[in-house]
Amino acid sequence: MSKILPFKAVRPTRDKVSLVASRSYQSYTQAEREARLDYNPFSFLHIVNPGYKYDKEISGEARYNLVKNRYLEFKEDGIFIQDQSPCYYIYKIVDRDDQEFNGIVAAASVEDYNNNIIKKHEDTIASREVVFKDYLKTVGFNAEPVLLTYPKNNTISAIIKEKQKERAEFEFTTTYRDTHYLWLIDNPEDINAISDAFSNIKTLYIADGHHRSSSSKLLCEDLKSNNLKHTGNETYNYFMSYLICEEELKINQFNRLVKDLNGLSKEEFLIQLDTMFRIENRSIMPYQPSKQHHFSMYLDGEFYSLYLRKSNYIFNTALDQLDAQILYKTILEPILGITDLRNDNRIMYLSGKKDIVNLKSMVDSNTFKVGFGMIPATIEQMKLIADQNLTMPPKSTYIEPKLRSGVTIYEF
Repeated sequence: MSKILPFKAVRPTRDKVSLVASRSYQSYTQAEREARLDYNPFSFLHIVNPGYKYDKEISGEARYNLVKNRYLEFKEDGIFIQDQSPCYYIYKIVDRDDQEFNGIVAAASVEDYNNNIIKKHEDTIASREVVFKDYLKTVGFNAEPVLLTYPKNNTISAIIKEKQKERAEFEFTTTYRDTHYLWLIDNPEDINAISDAFSNIKTLYIADGHHRSSSSKLLCEDLKSNNLKHTGNETYNYFMSYLICEEELKINQFNRLVKDLNGLSKEEFLIQLDTMFRIENRSIMPYQPSKQHHFSMYLDGEFYSLYLRKSNYIFNTALDQLDAQILYKTILEPILGITDLRNDNRIMYLSGKKDIVNLKSMVDSNTFKVGFGMIPATIEQMKLIADQNLTMPPKSTYIEPKLRSGVTIYEF
């Protein structure tokens, strides 16, 4: 039932791909961005940060038009080429811990998104959707795929495995010591087999890229309304996605850091926690929870374990079982007074890839007063929440793999 199509990707030439590929713009510090812009003329950062050329910060429509200009220049200079026929793209990442991610870059259907065949588990912010839609409409391309996940499929797995016996079109290692590979699937037999396999998958789930997919929906509606000859086959009816088997998805947690105790003393705070948690002081020994509904807390130079008193907490939905939701409903909102998890500047989120020592150091620096840790959510929880049309709190999951921008580009 899922409509997943091959497309004609714009991509760097083999000799330039390692120089072009970049992480998402926001993931770089200012110093890192400047170093790459200063010393690597082929970086995709030159496209998304066009003001660098004029040593000026540029925003809004003016920036979008310059992004488009830089992109066209990369094409004119032969840094980017476009495949002549539609392809599926097998993309493999081997990270520094030797974990492998194998998936397919393809075009996913906006119609499937509208019909809830592609399901989401996070809310989006309307203003961000519109901003990114306007950006896409002006620049005419998307360079960051939405991460979709699907249940294990033997046909797709076999095609991926067989193709990977051949020499990869791309193979490059990043400064993060992740190695990226790309293979093209362009023969009709394999293309039809992959398309048929996905058509028999009833549901796909968005793992990462909720704003990108919702913005693609808005873009489709916008361009459709202005196209009197709309057929449904135009490229704007689809959005670039990276589809990966749910067994290969890696989910990390986001830990929470809060700047103050909402006017409470340490003792008053612990007493209020006691209503919903069994508390144990672990002193200076770092504590990392290993079970669902168990939390770690670092406060005033000491670690604590917090075990939820289940008799005092009602589980009605899949969302109620999620530790990020439990933390919000039992501590962050009622005790610490944090109601807006997206916009309250008293809370910060720390990726679970950073260990508990990072959380400790940020509290010890007096930047934050208290930190909370939890175990990652599971793929089963994520799917159940989506199936029940519920949404997780923001920053509930840090999902891998993370693809590089500019390796495959989808034009509208």
